[in-house]
Amino acid sequence: MPLQNRVDPFGAIHAVPERGLFTGNRGIIHDPATKTLLKKRWALQAWIICVCQFRNVRREPMGRNRADGKAGWTELFFLDEVTALAAGHRPCFFCQRERARDFVRRFGQAFVIAEPRAPQVDKRLHKERLASGGKRPAVAMDALARLPDGAMIATGGSTYALCHGKALPWSFAGYGPPTSLGRFEDETLVLLTPETTVAILRHGFQPVWHPSAKA
Repeated sequence: MPLQNRVDPFGAIHAVPERGLFTGNRGIIHDPATKTLLKKRWALQAWIICVCQFRNVRREPMGRNRADGKAGWTELFFLDEVTALAAGHRPCFFCQRERARDFVRRFGQAFVIAEPRAPQVDKRLHKERLASGGKRPAVAMDALARLPDGAMIATGGSTYALCHGKALPWSFAGYGPPTSLGRFEDETLVLLTPETTVAILRHGFQPVWHPSAKA
C-alpha cells in the first residue's frame, strides 16, 4: 500500500504508487509508528523542494530519521518542480542552494526588494497556498497567454501546465499531449501556482519539468 506522501498541484497529499522527480517537506506531519499523516498538513511556513539524492543520505520515508529515533521531516514527493511550485513549495537552501538563491534573487527583482530573504518568500507564499487556506484567482482568456511557462491552471477538475503557448494535462504519472489554449474559451479557469511564484517565473526562474513534458 503506497504511503500518503504524494503531492498534487493543489497542494493536497495522496497515496499513489508514482513518486516523481523531487521530494520535499513542510516539517513533521506524520506519525512514524503508523507511517500515516497527522491531521495537520504543515508544521512550518517554509515548504521546500529537495532533490531525491544528496550526499549518499538514505532516509526511510515517513519513518524515524532523526539520530534520537524520533520522526524527522515528512518526505513528500512531486512529479516535478513545476508541480511543487504550484503546490506552494520553493527550492531548498540545503540540497539546492544555488537554485534556492536564484529563486529568492528573482523574488527580489519581482517585488523590488534590495536584499530579499527566504522567510519573506515563505510568508507571502503561505498566504497564497491553497493547502494553507489561500485563494486562487480566476484567469481570463486574454490573460492566459500572458502567463509564464511553468504556471499551472485548473478547470473542471483537470489540471494543466503551461508550456510554449500550449497546455499540458497533468497526472501523477506525467503530462499528456499538449492542447491549444483556445480549447478553454468557454471554461472557467483558476490559477493554481501562487501569484508570488508566477511573478518569479516571469522574472526568469526556470523550473525542472518531468521528461513527459518534452515528449
